[in-house]
Amino acid sequence: MNRSDIEQKLAEIGLKLPAVAAPVASYVPARRTGTLVHTSGQLPIRDGSLMAKGVIPGDVTEADGQACAAQASLNAVAACLSVVGEHEGILGVVRVGVWVASAPGFAGQPGVANGASELLVSIFGEAGKHARAAVGSVALPLKTPVEVEVLFEVG
Repeated sequence: MNRSDIEQKLAEIGLKLPAVAAPVASYVPARRTGTLVHTSGQLPIRDGSLMAKGVIPGDVTEADGQACAAQASLNAVAACLSVVGEHEGILGVVRVGVWVASAPGFAGQPGVANGASELLVSIFGEAGKHARAAVGSVALPLKTPVEVEVLFEVG
């Protein structure tokens, strides 16, 4: 799917492609090698600020964590498109890694990660189905509840 196809699909589900979030340290938002684009960890930044802060559950509900994961994966799509040529597009999603800032004893990381996975499938259909890791963490950068990285196939 090229940029305009993705923007059209997002409009159908009530979303728009965000601007690429500026890095918070010394890295780039995405890097291409051949037909693969690796995104850096994307945070749930919407309109310039984090959607939520803290651990799940406790500070942030699981449902809000899923919404954060969806936003972070949308930010990953934007980061990918920033390094893809004008006449190219995203062929599919290969792998998704989701880190969840988790309260002690919380084991619902896969459910939170579904927010990212379901959004990618809603955009790319069958090509959006991917391998995935959902990992709990004591803390994440900027006190974000979720961080998502995506490996895309492009061409």
